[in-house]
Amino acid sequence: MNMIADLTVVPIGVGISLSKYVAACEDILKRTGLKTTLHPNGTAIEGEWDAVMAAVKACHEKVHGMGAPRVFTILKIGTRTDREQSLEDKVNSVEEKLQG
Repeated sequence: MNMIADLTVVPIGVGISLSKYVAACEDILKRTGLKTTLHPNGTAIEGEWDAVMAAVKACHEKVHGMGAPRVFTILKIGTRTDREQSLEDKVNSVEEKLQG
């Protein structure tokens, strides 16, 4: 099943700056070949259910391996059965409505 997910991984107990953990997760996501879009509070991901969930797990394992004793993740998932929809489709639909 194809999904569009929004992932936010928050390491806890590592201080204030989190960019090195975000960069490590982004590297993992890029290596999977999944379509991703980084945004200020997370990453949008498009792909097959099992591949996305495996990538989320890999991010958790990486962040723990970097010394984070706790990891809190927010994961929003959207699926459709009536048609395929991409990250771009969702954004374009809203932008078209804004145009008029």
